[in-house]
Amino acid sequence: MVRKANPALLKPMNLSAELEVVVGKGPMTRGAVVKKIWEYIKKNDLQNPKNKRNILADEKMKPLFGGKGEVTMFEMTKLVSAHLS
Repeated sequence: MVRKANPALLKPMNLSAELEVVVGKGPMTRGAVVKKIWEYIKKNDLQNPKNKRNILADEKMKPLFGGKGEVTMFEMTKLVSAHLS
């Protein structure tokens, strides 16, 4: 059985100014945003070395995380969604 791609993931979204600082200019699909965020996290070594599921915020990421210094991957997805419209 072929799984259909979720159309919500393929729709270009407008990005907040805070999000554009990290991932670049929008509009961008939700999938592309997540991919770019992960590229940024890996490039800047922002995974907690003791617990890889936690993401450490640098100055550019803090506004996306509501000012928190560290969030879980699941929390990150939810917080970043607020920056898409």
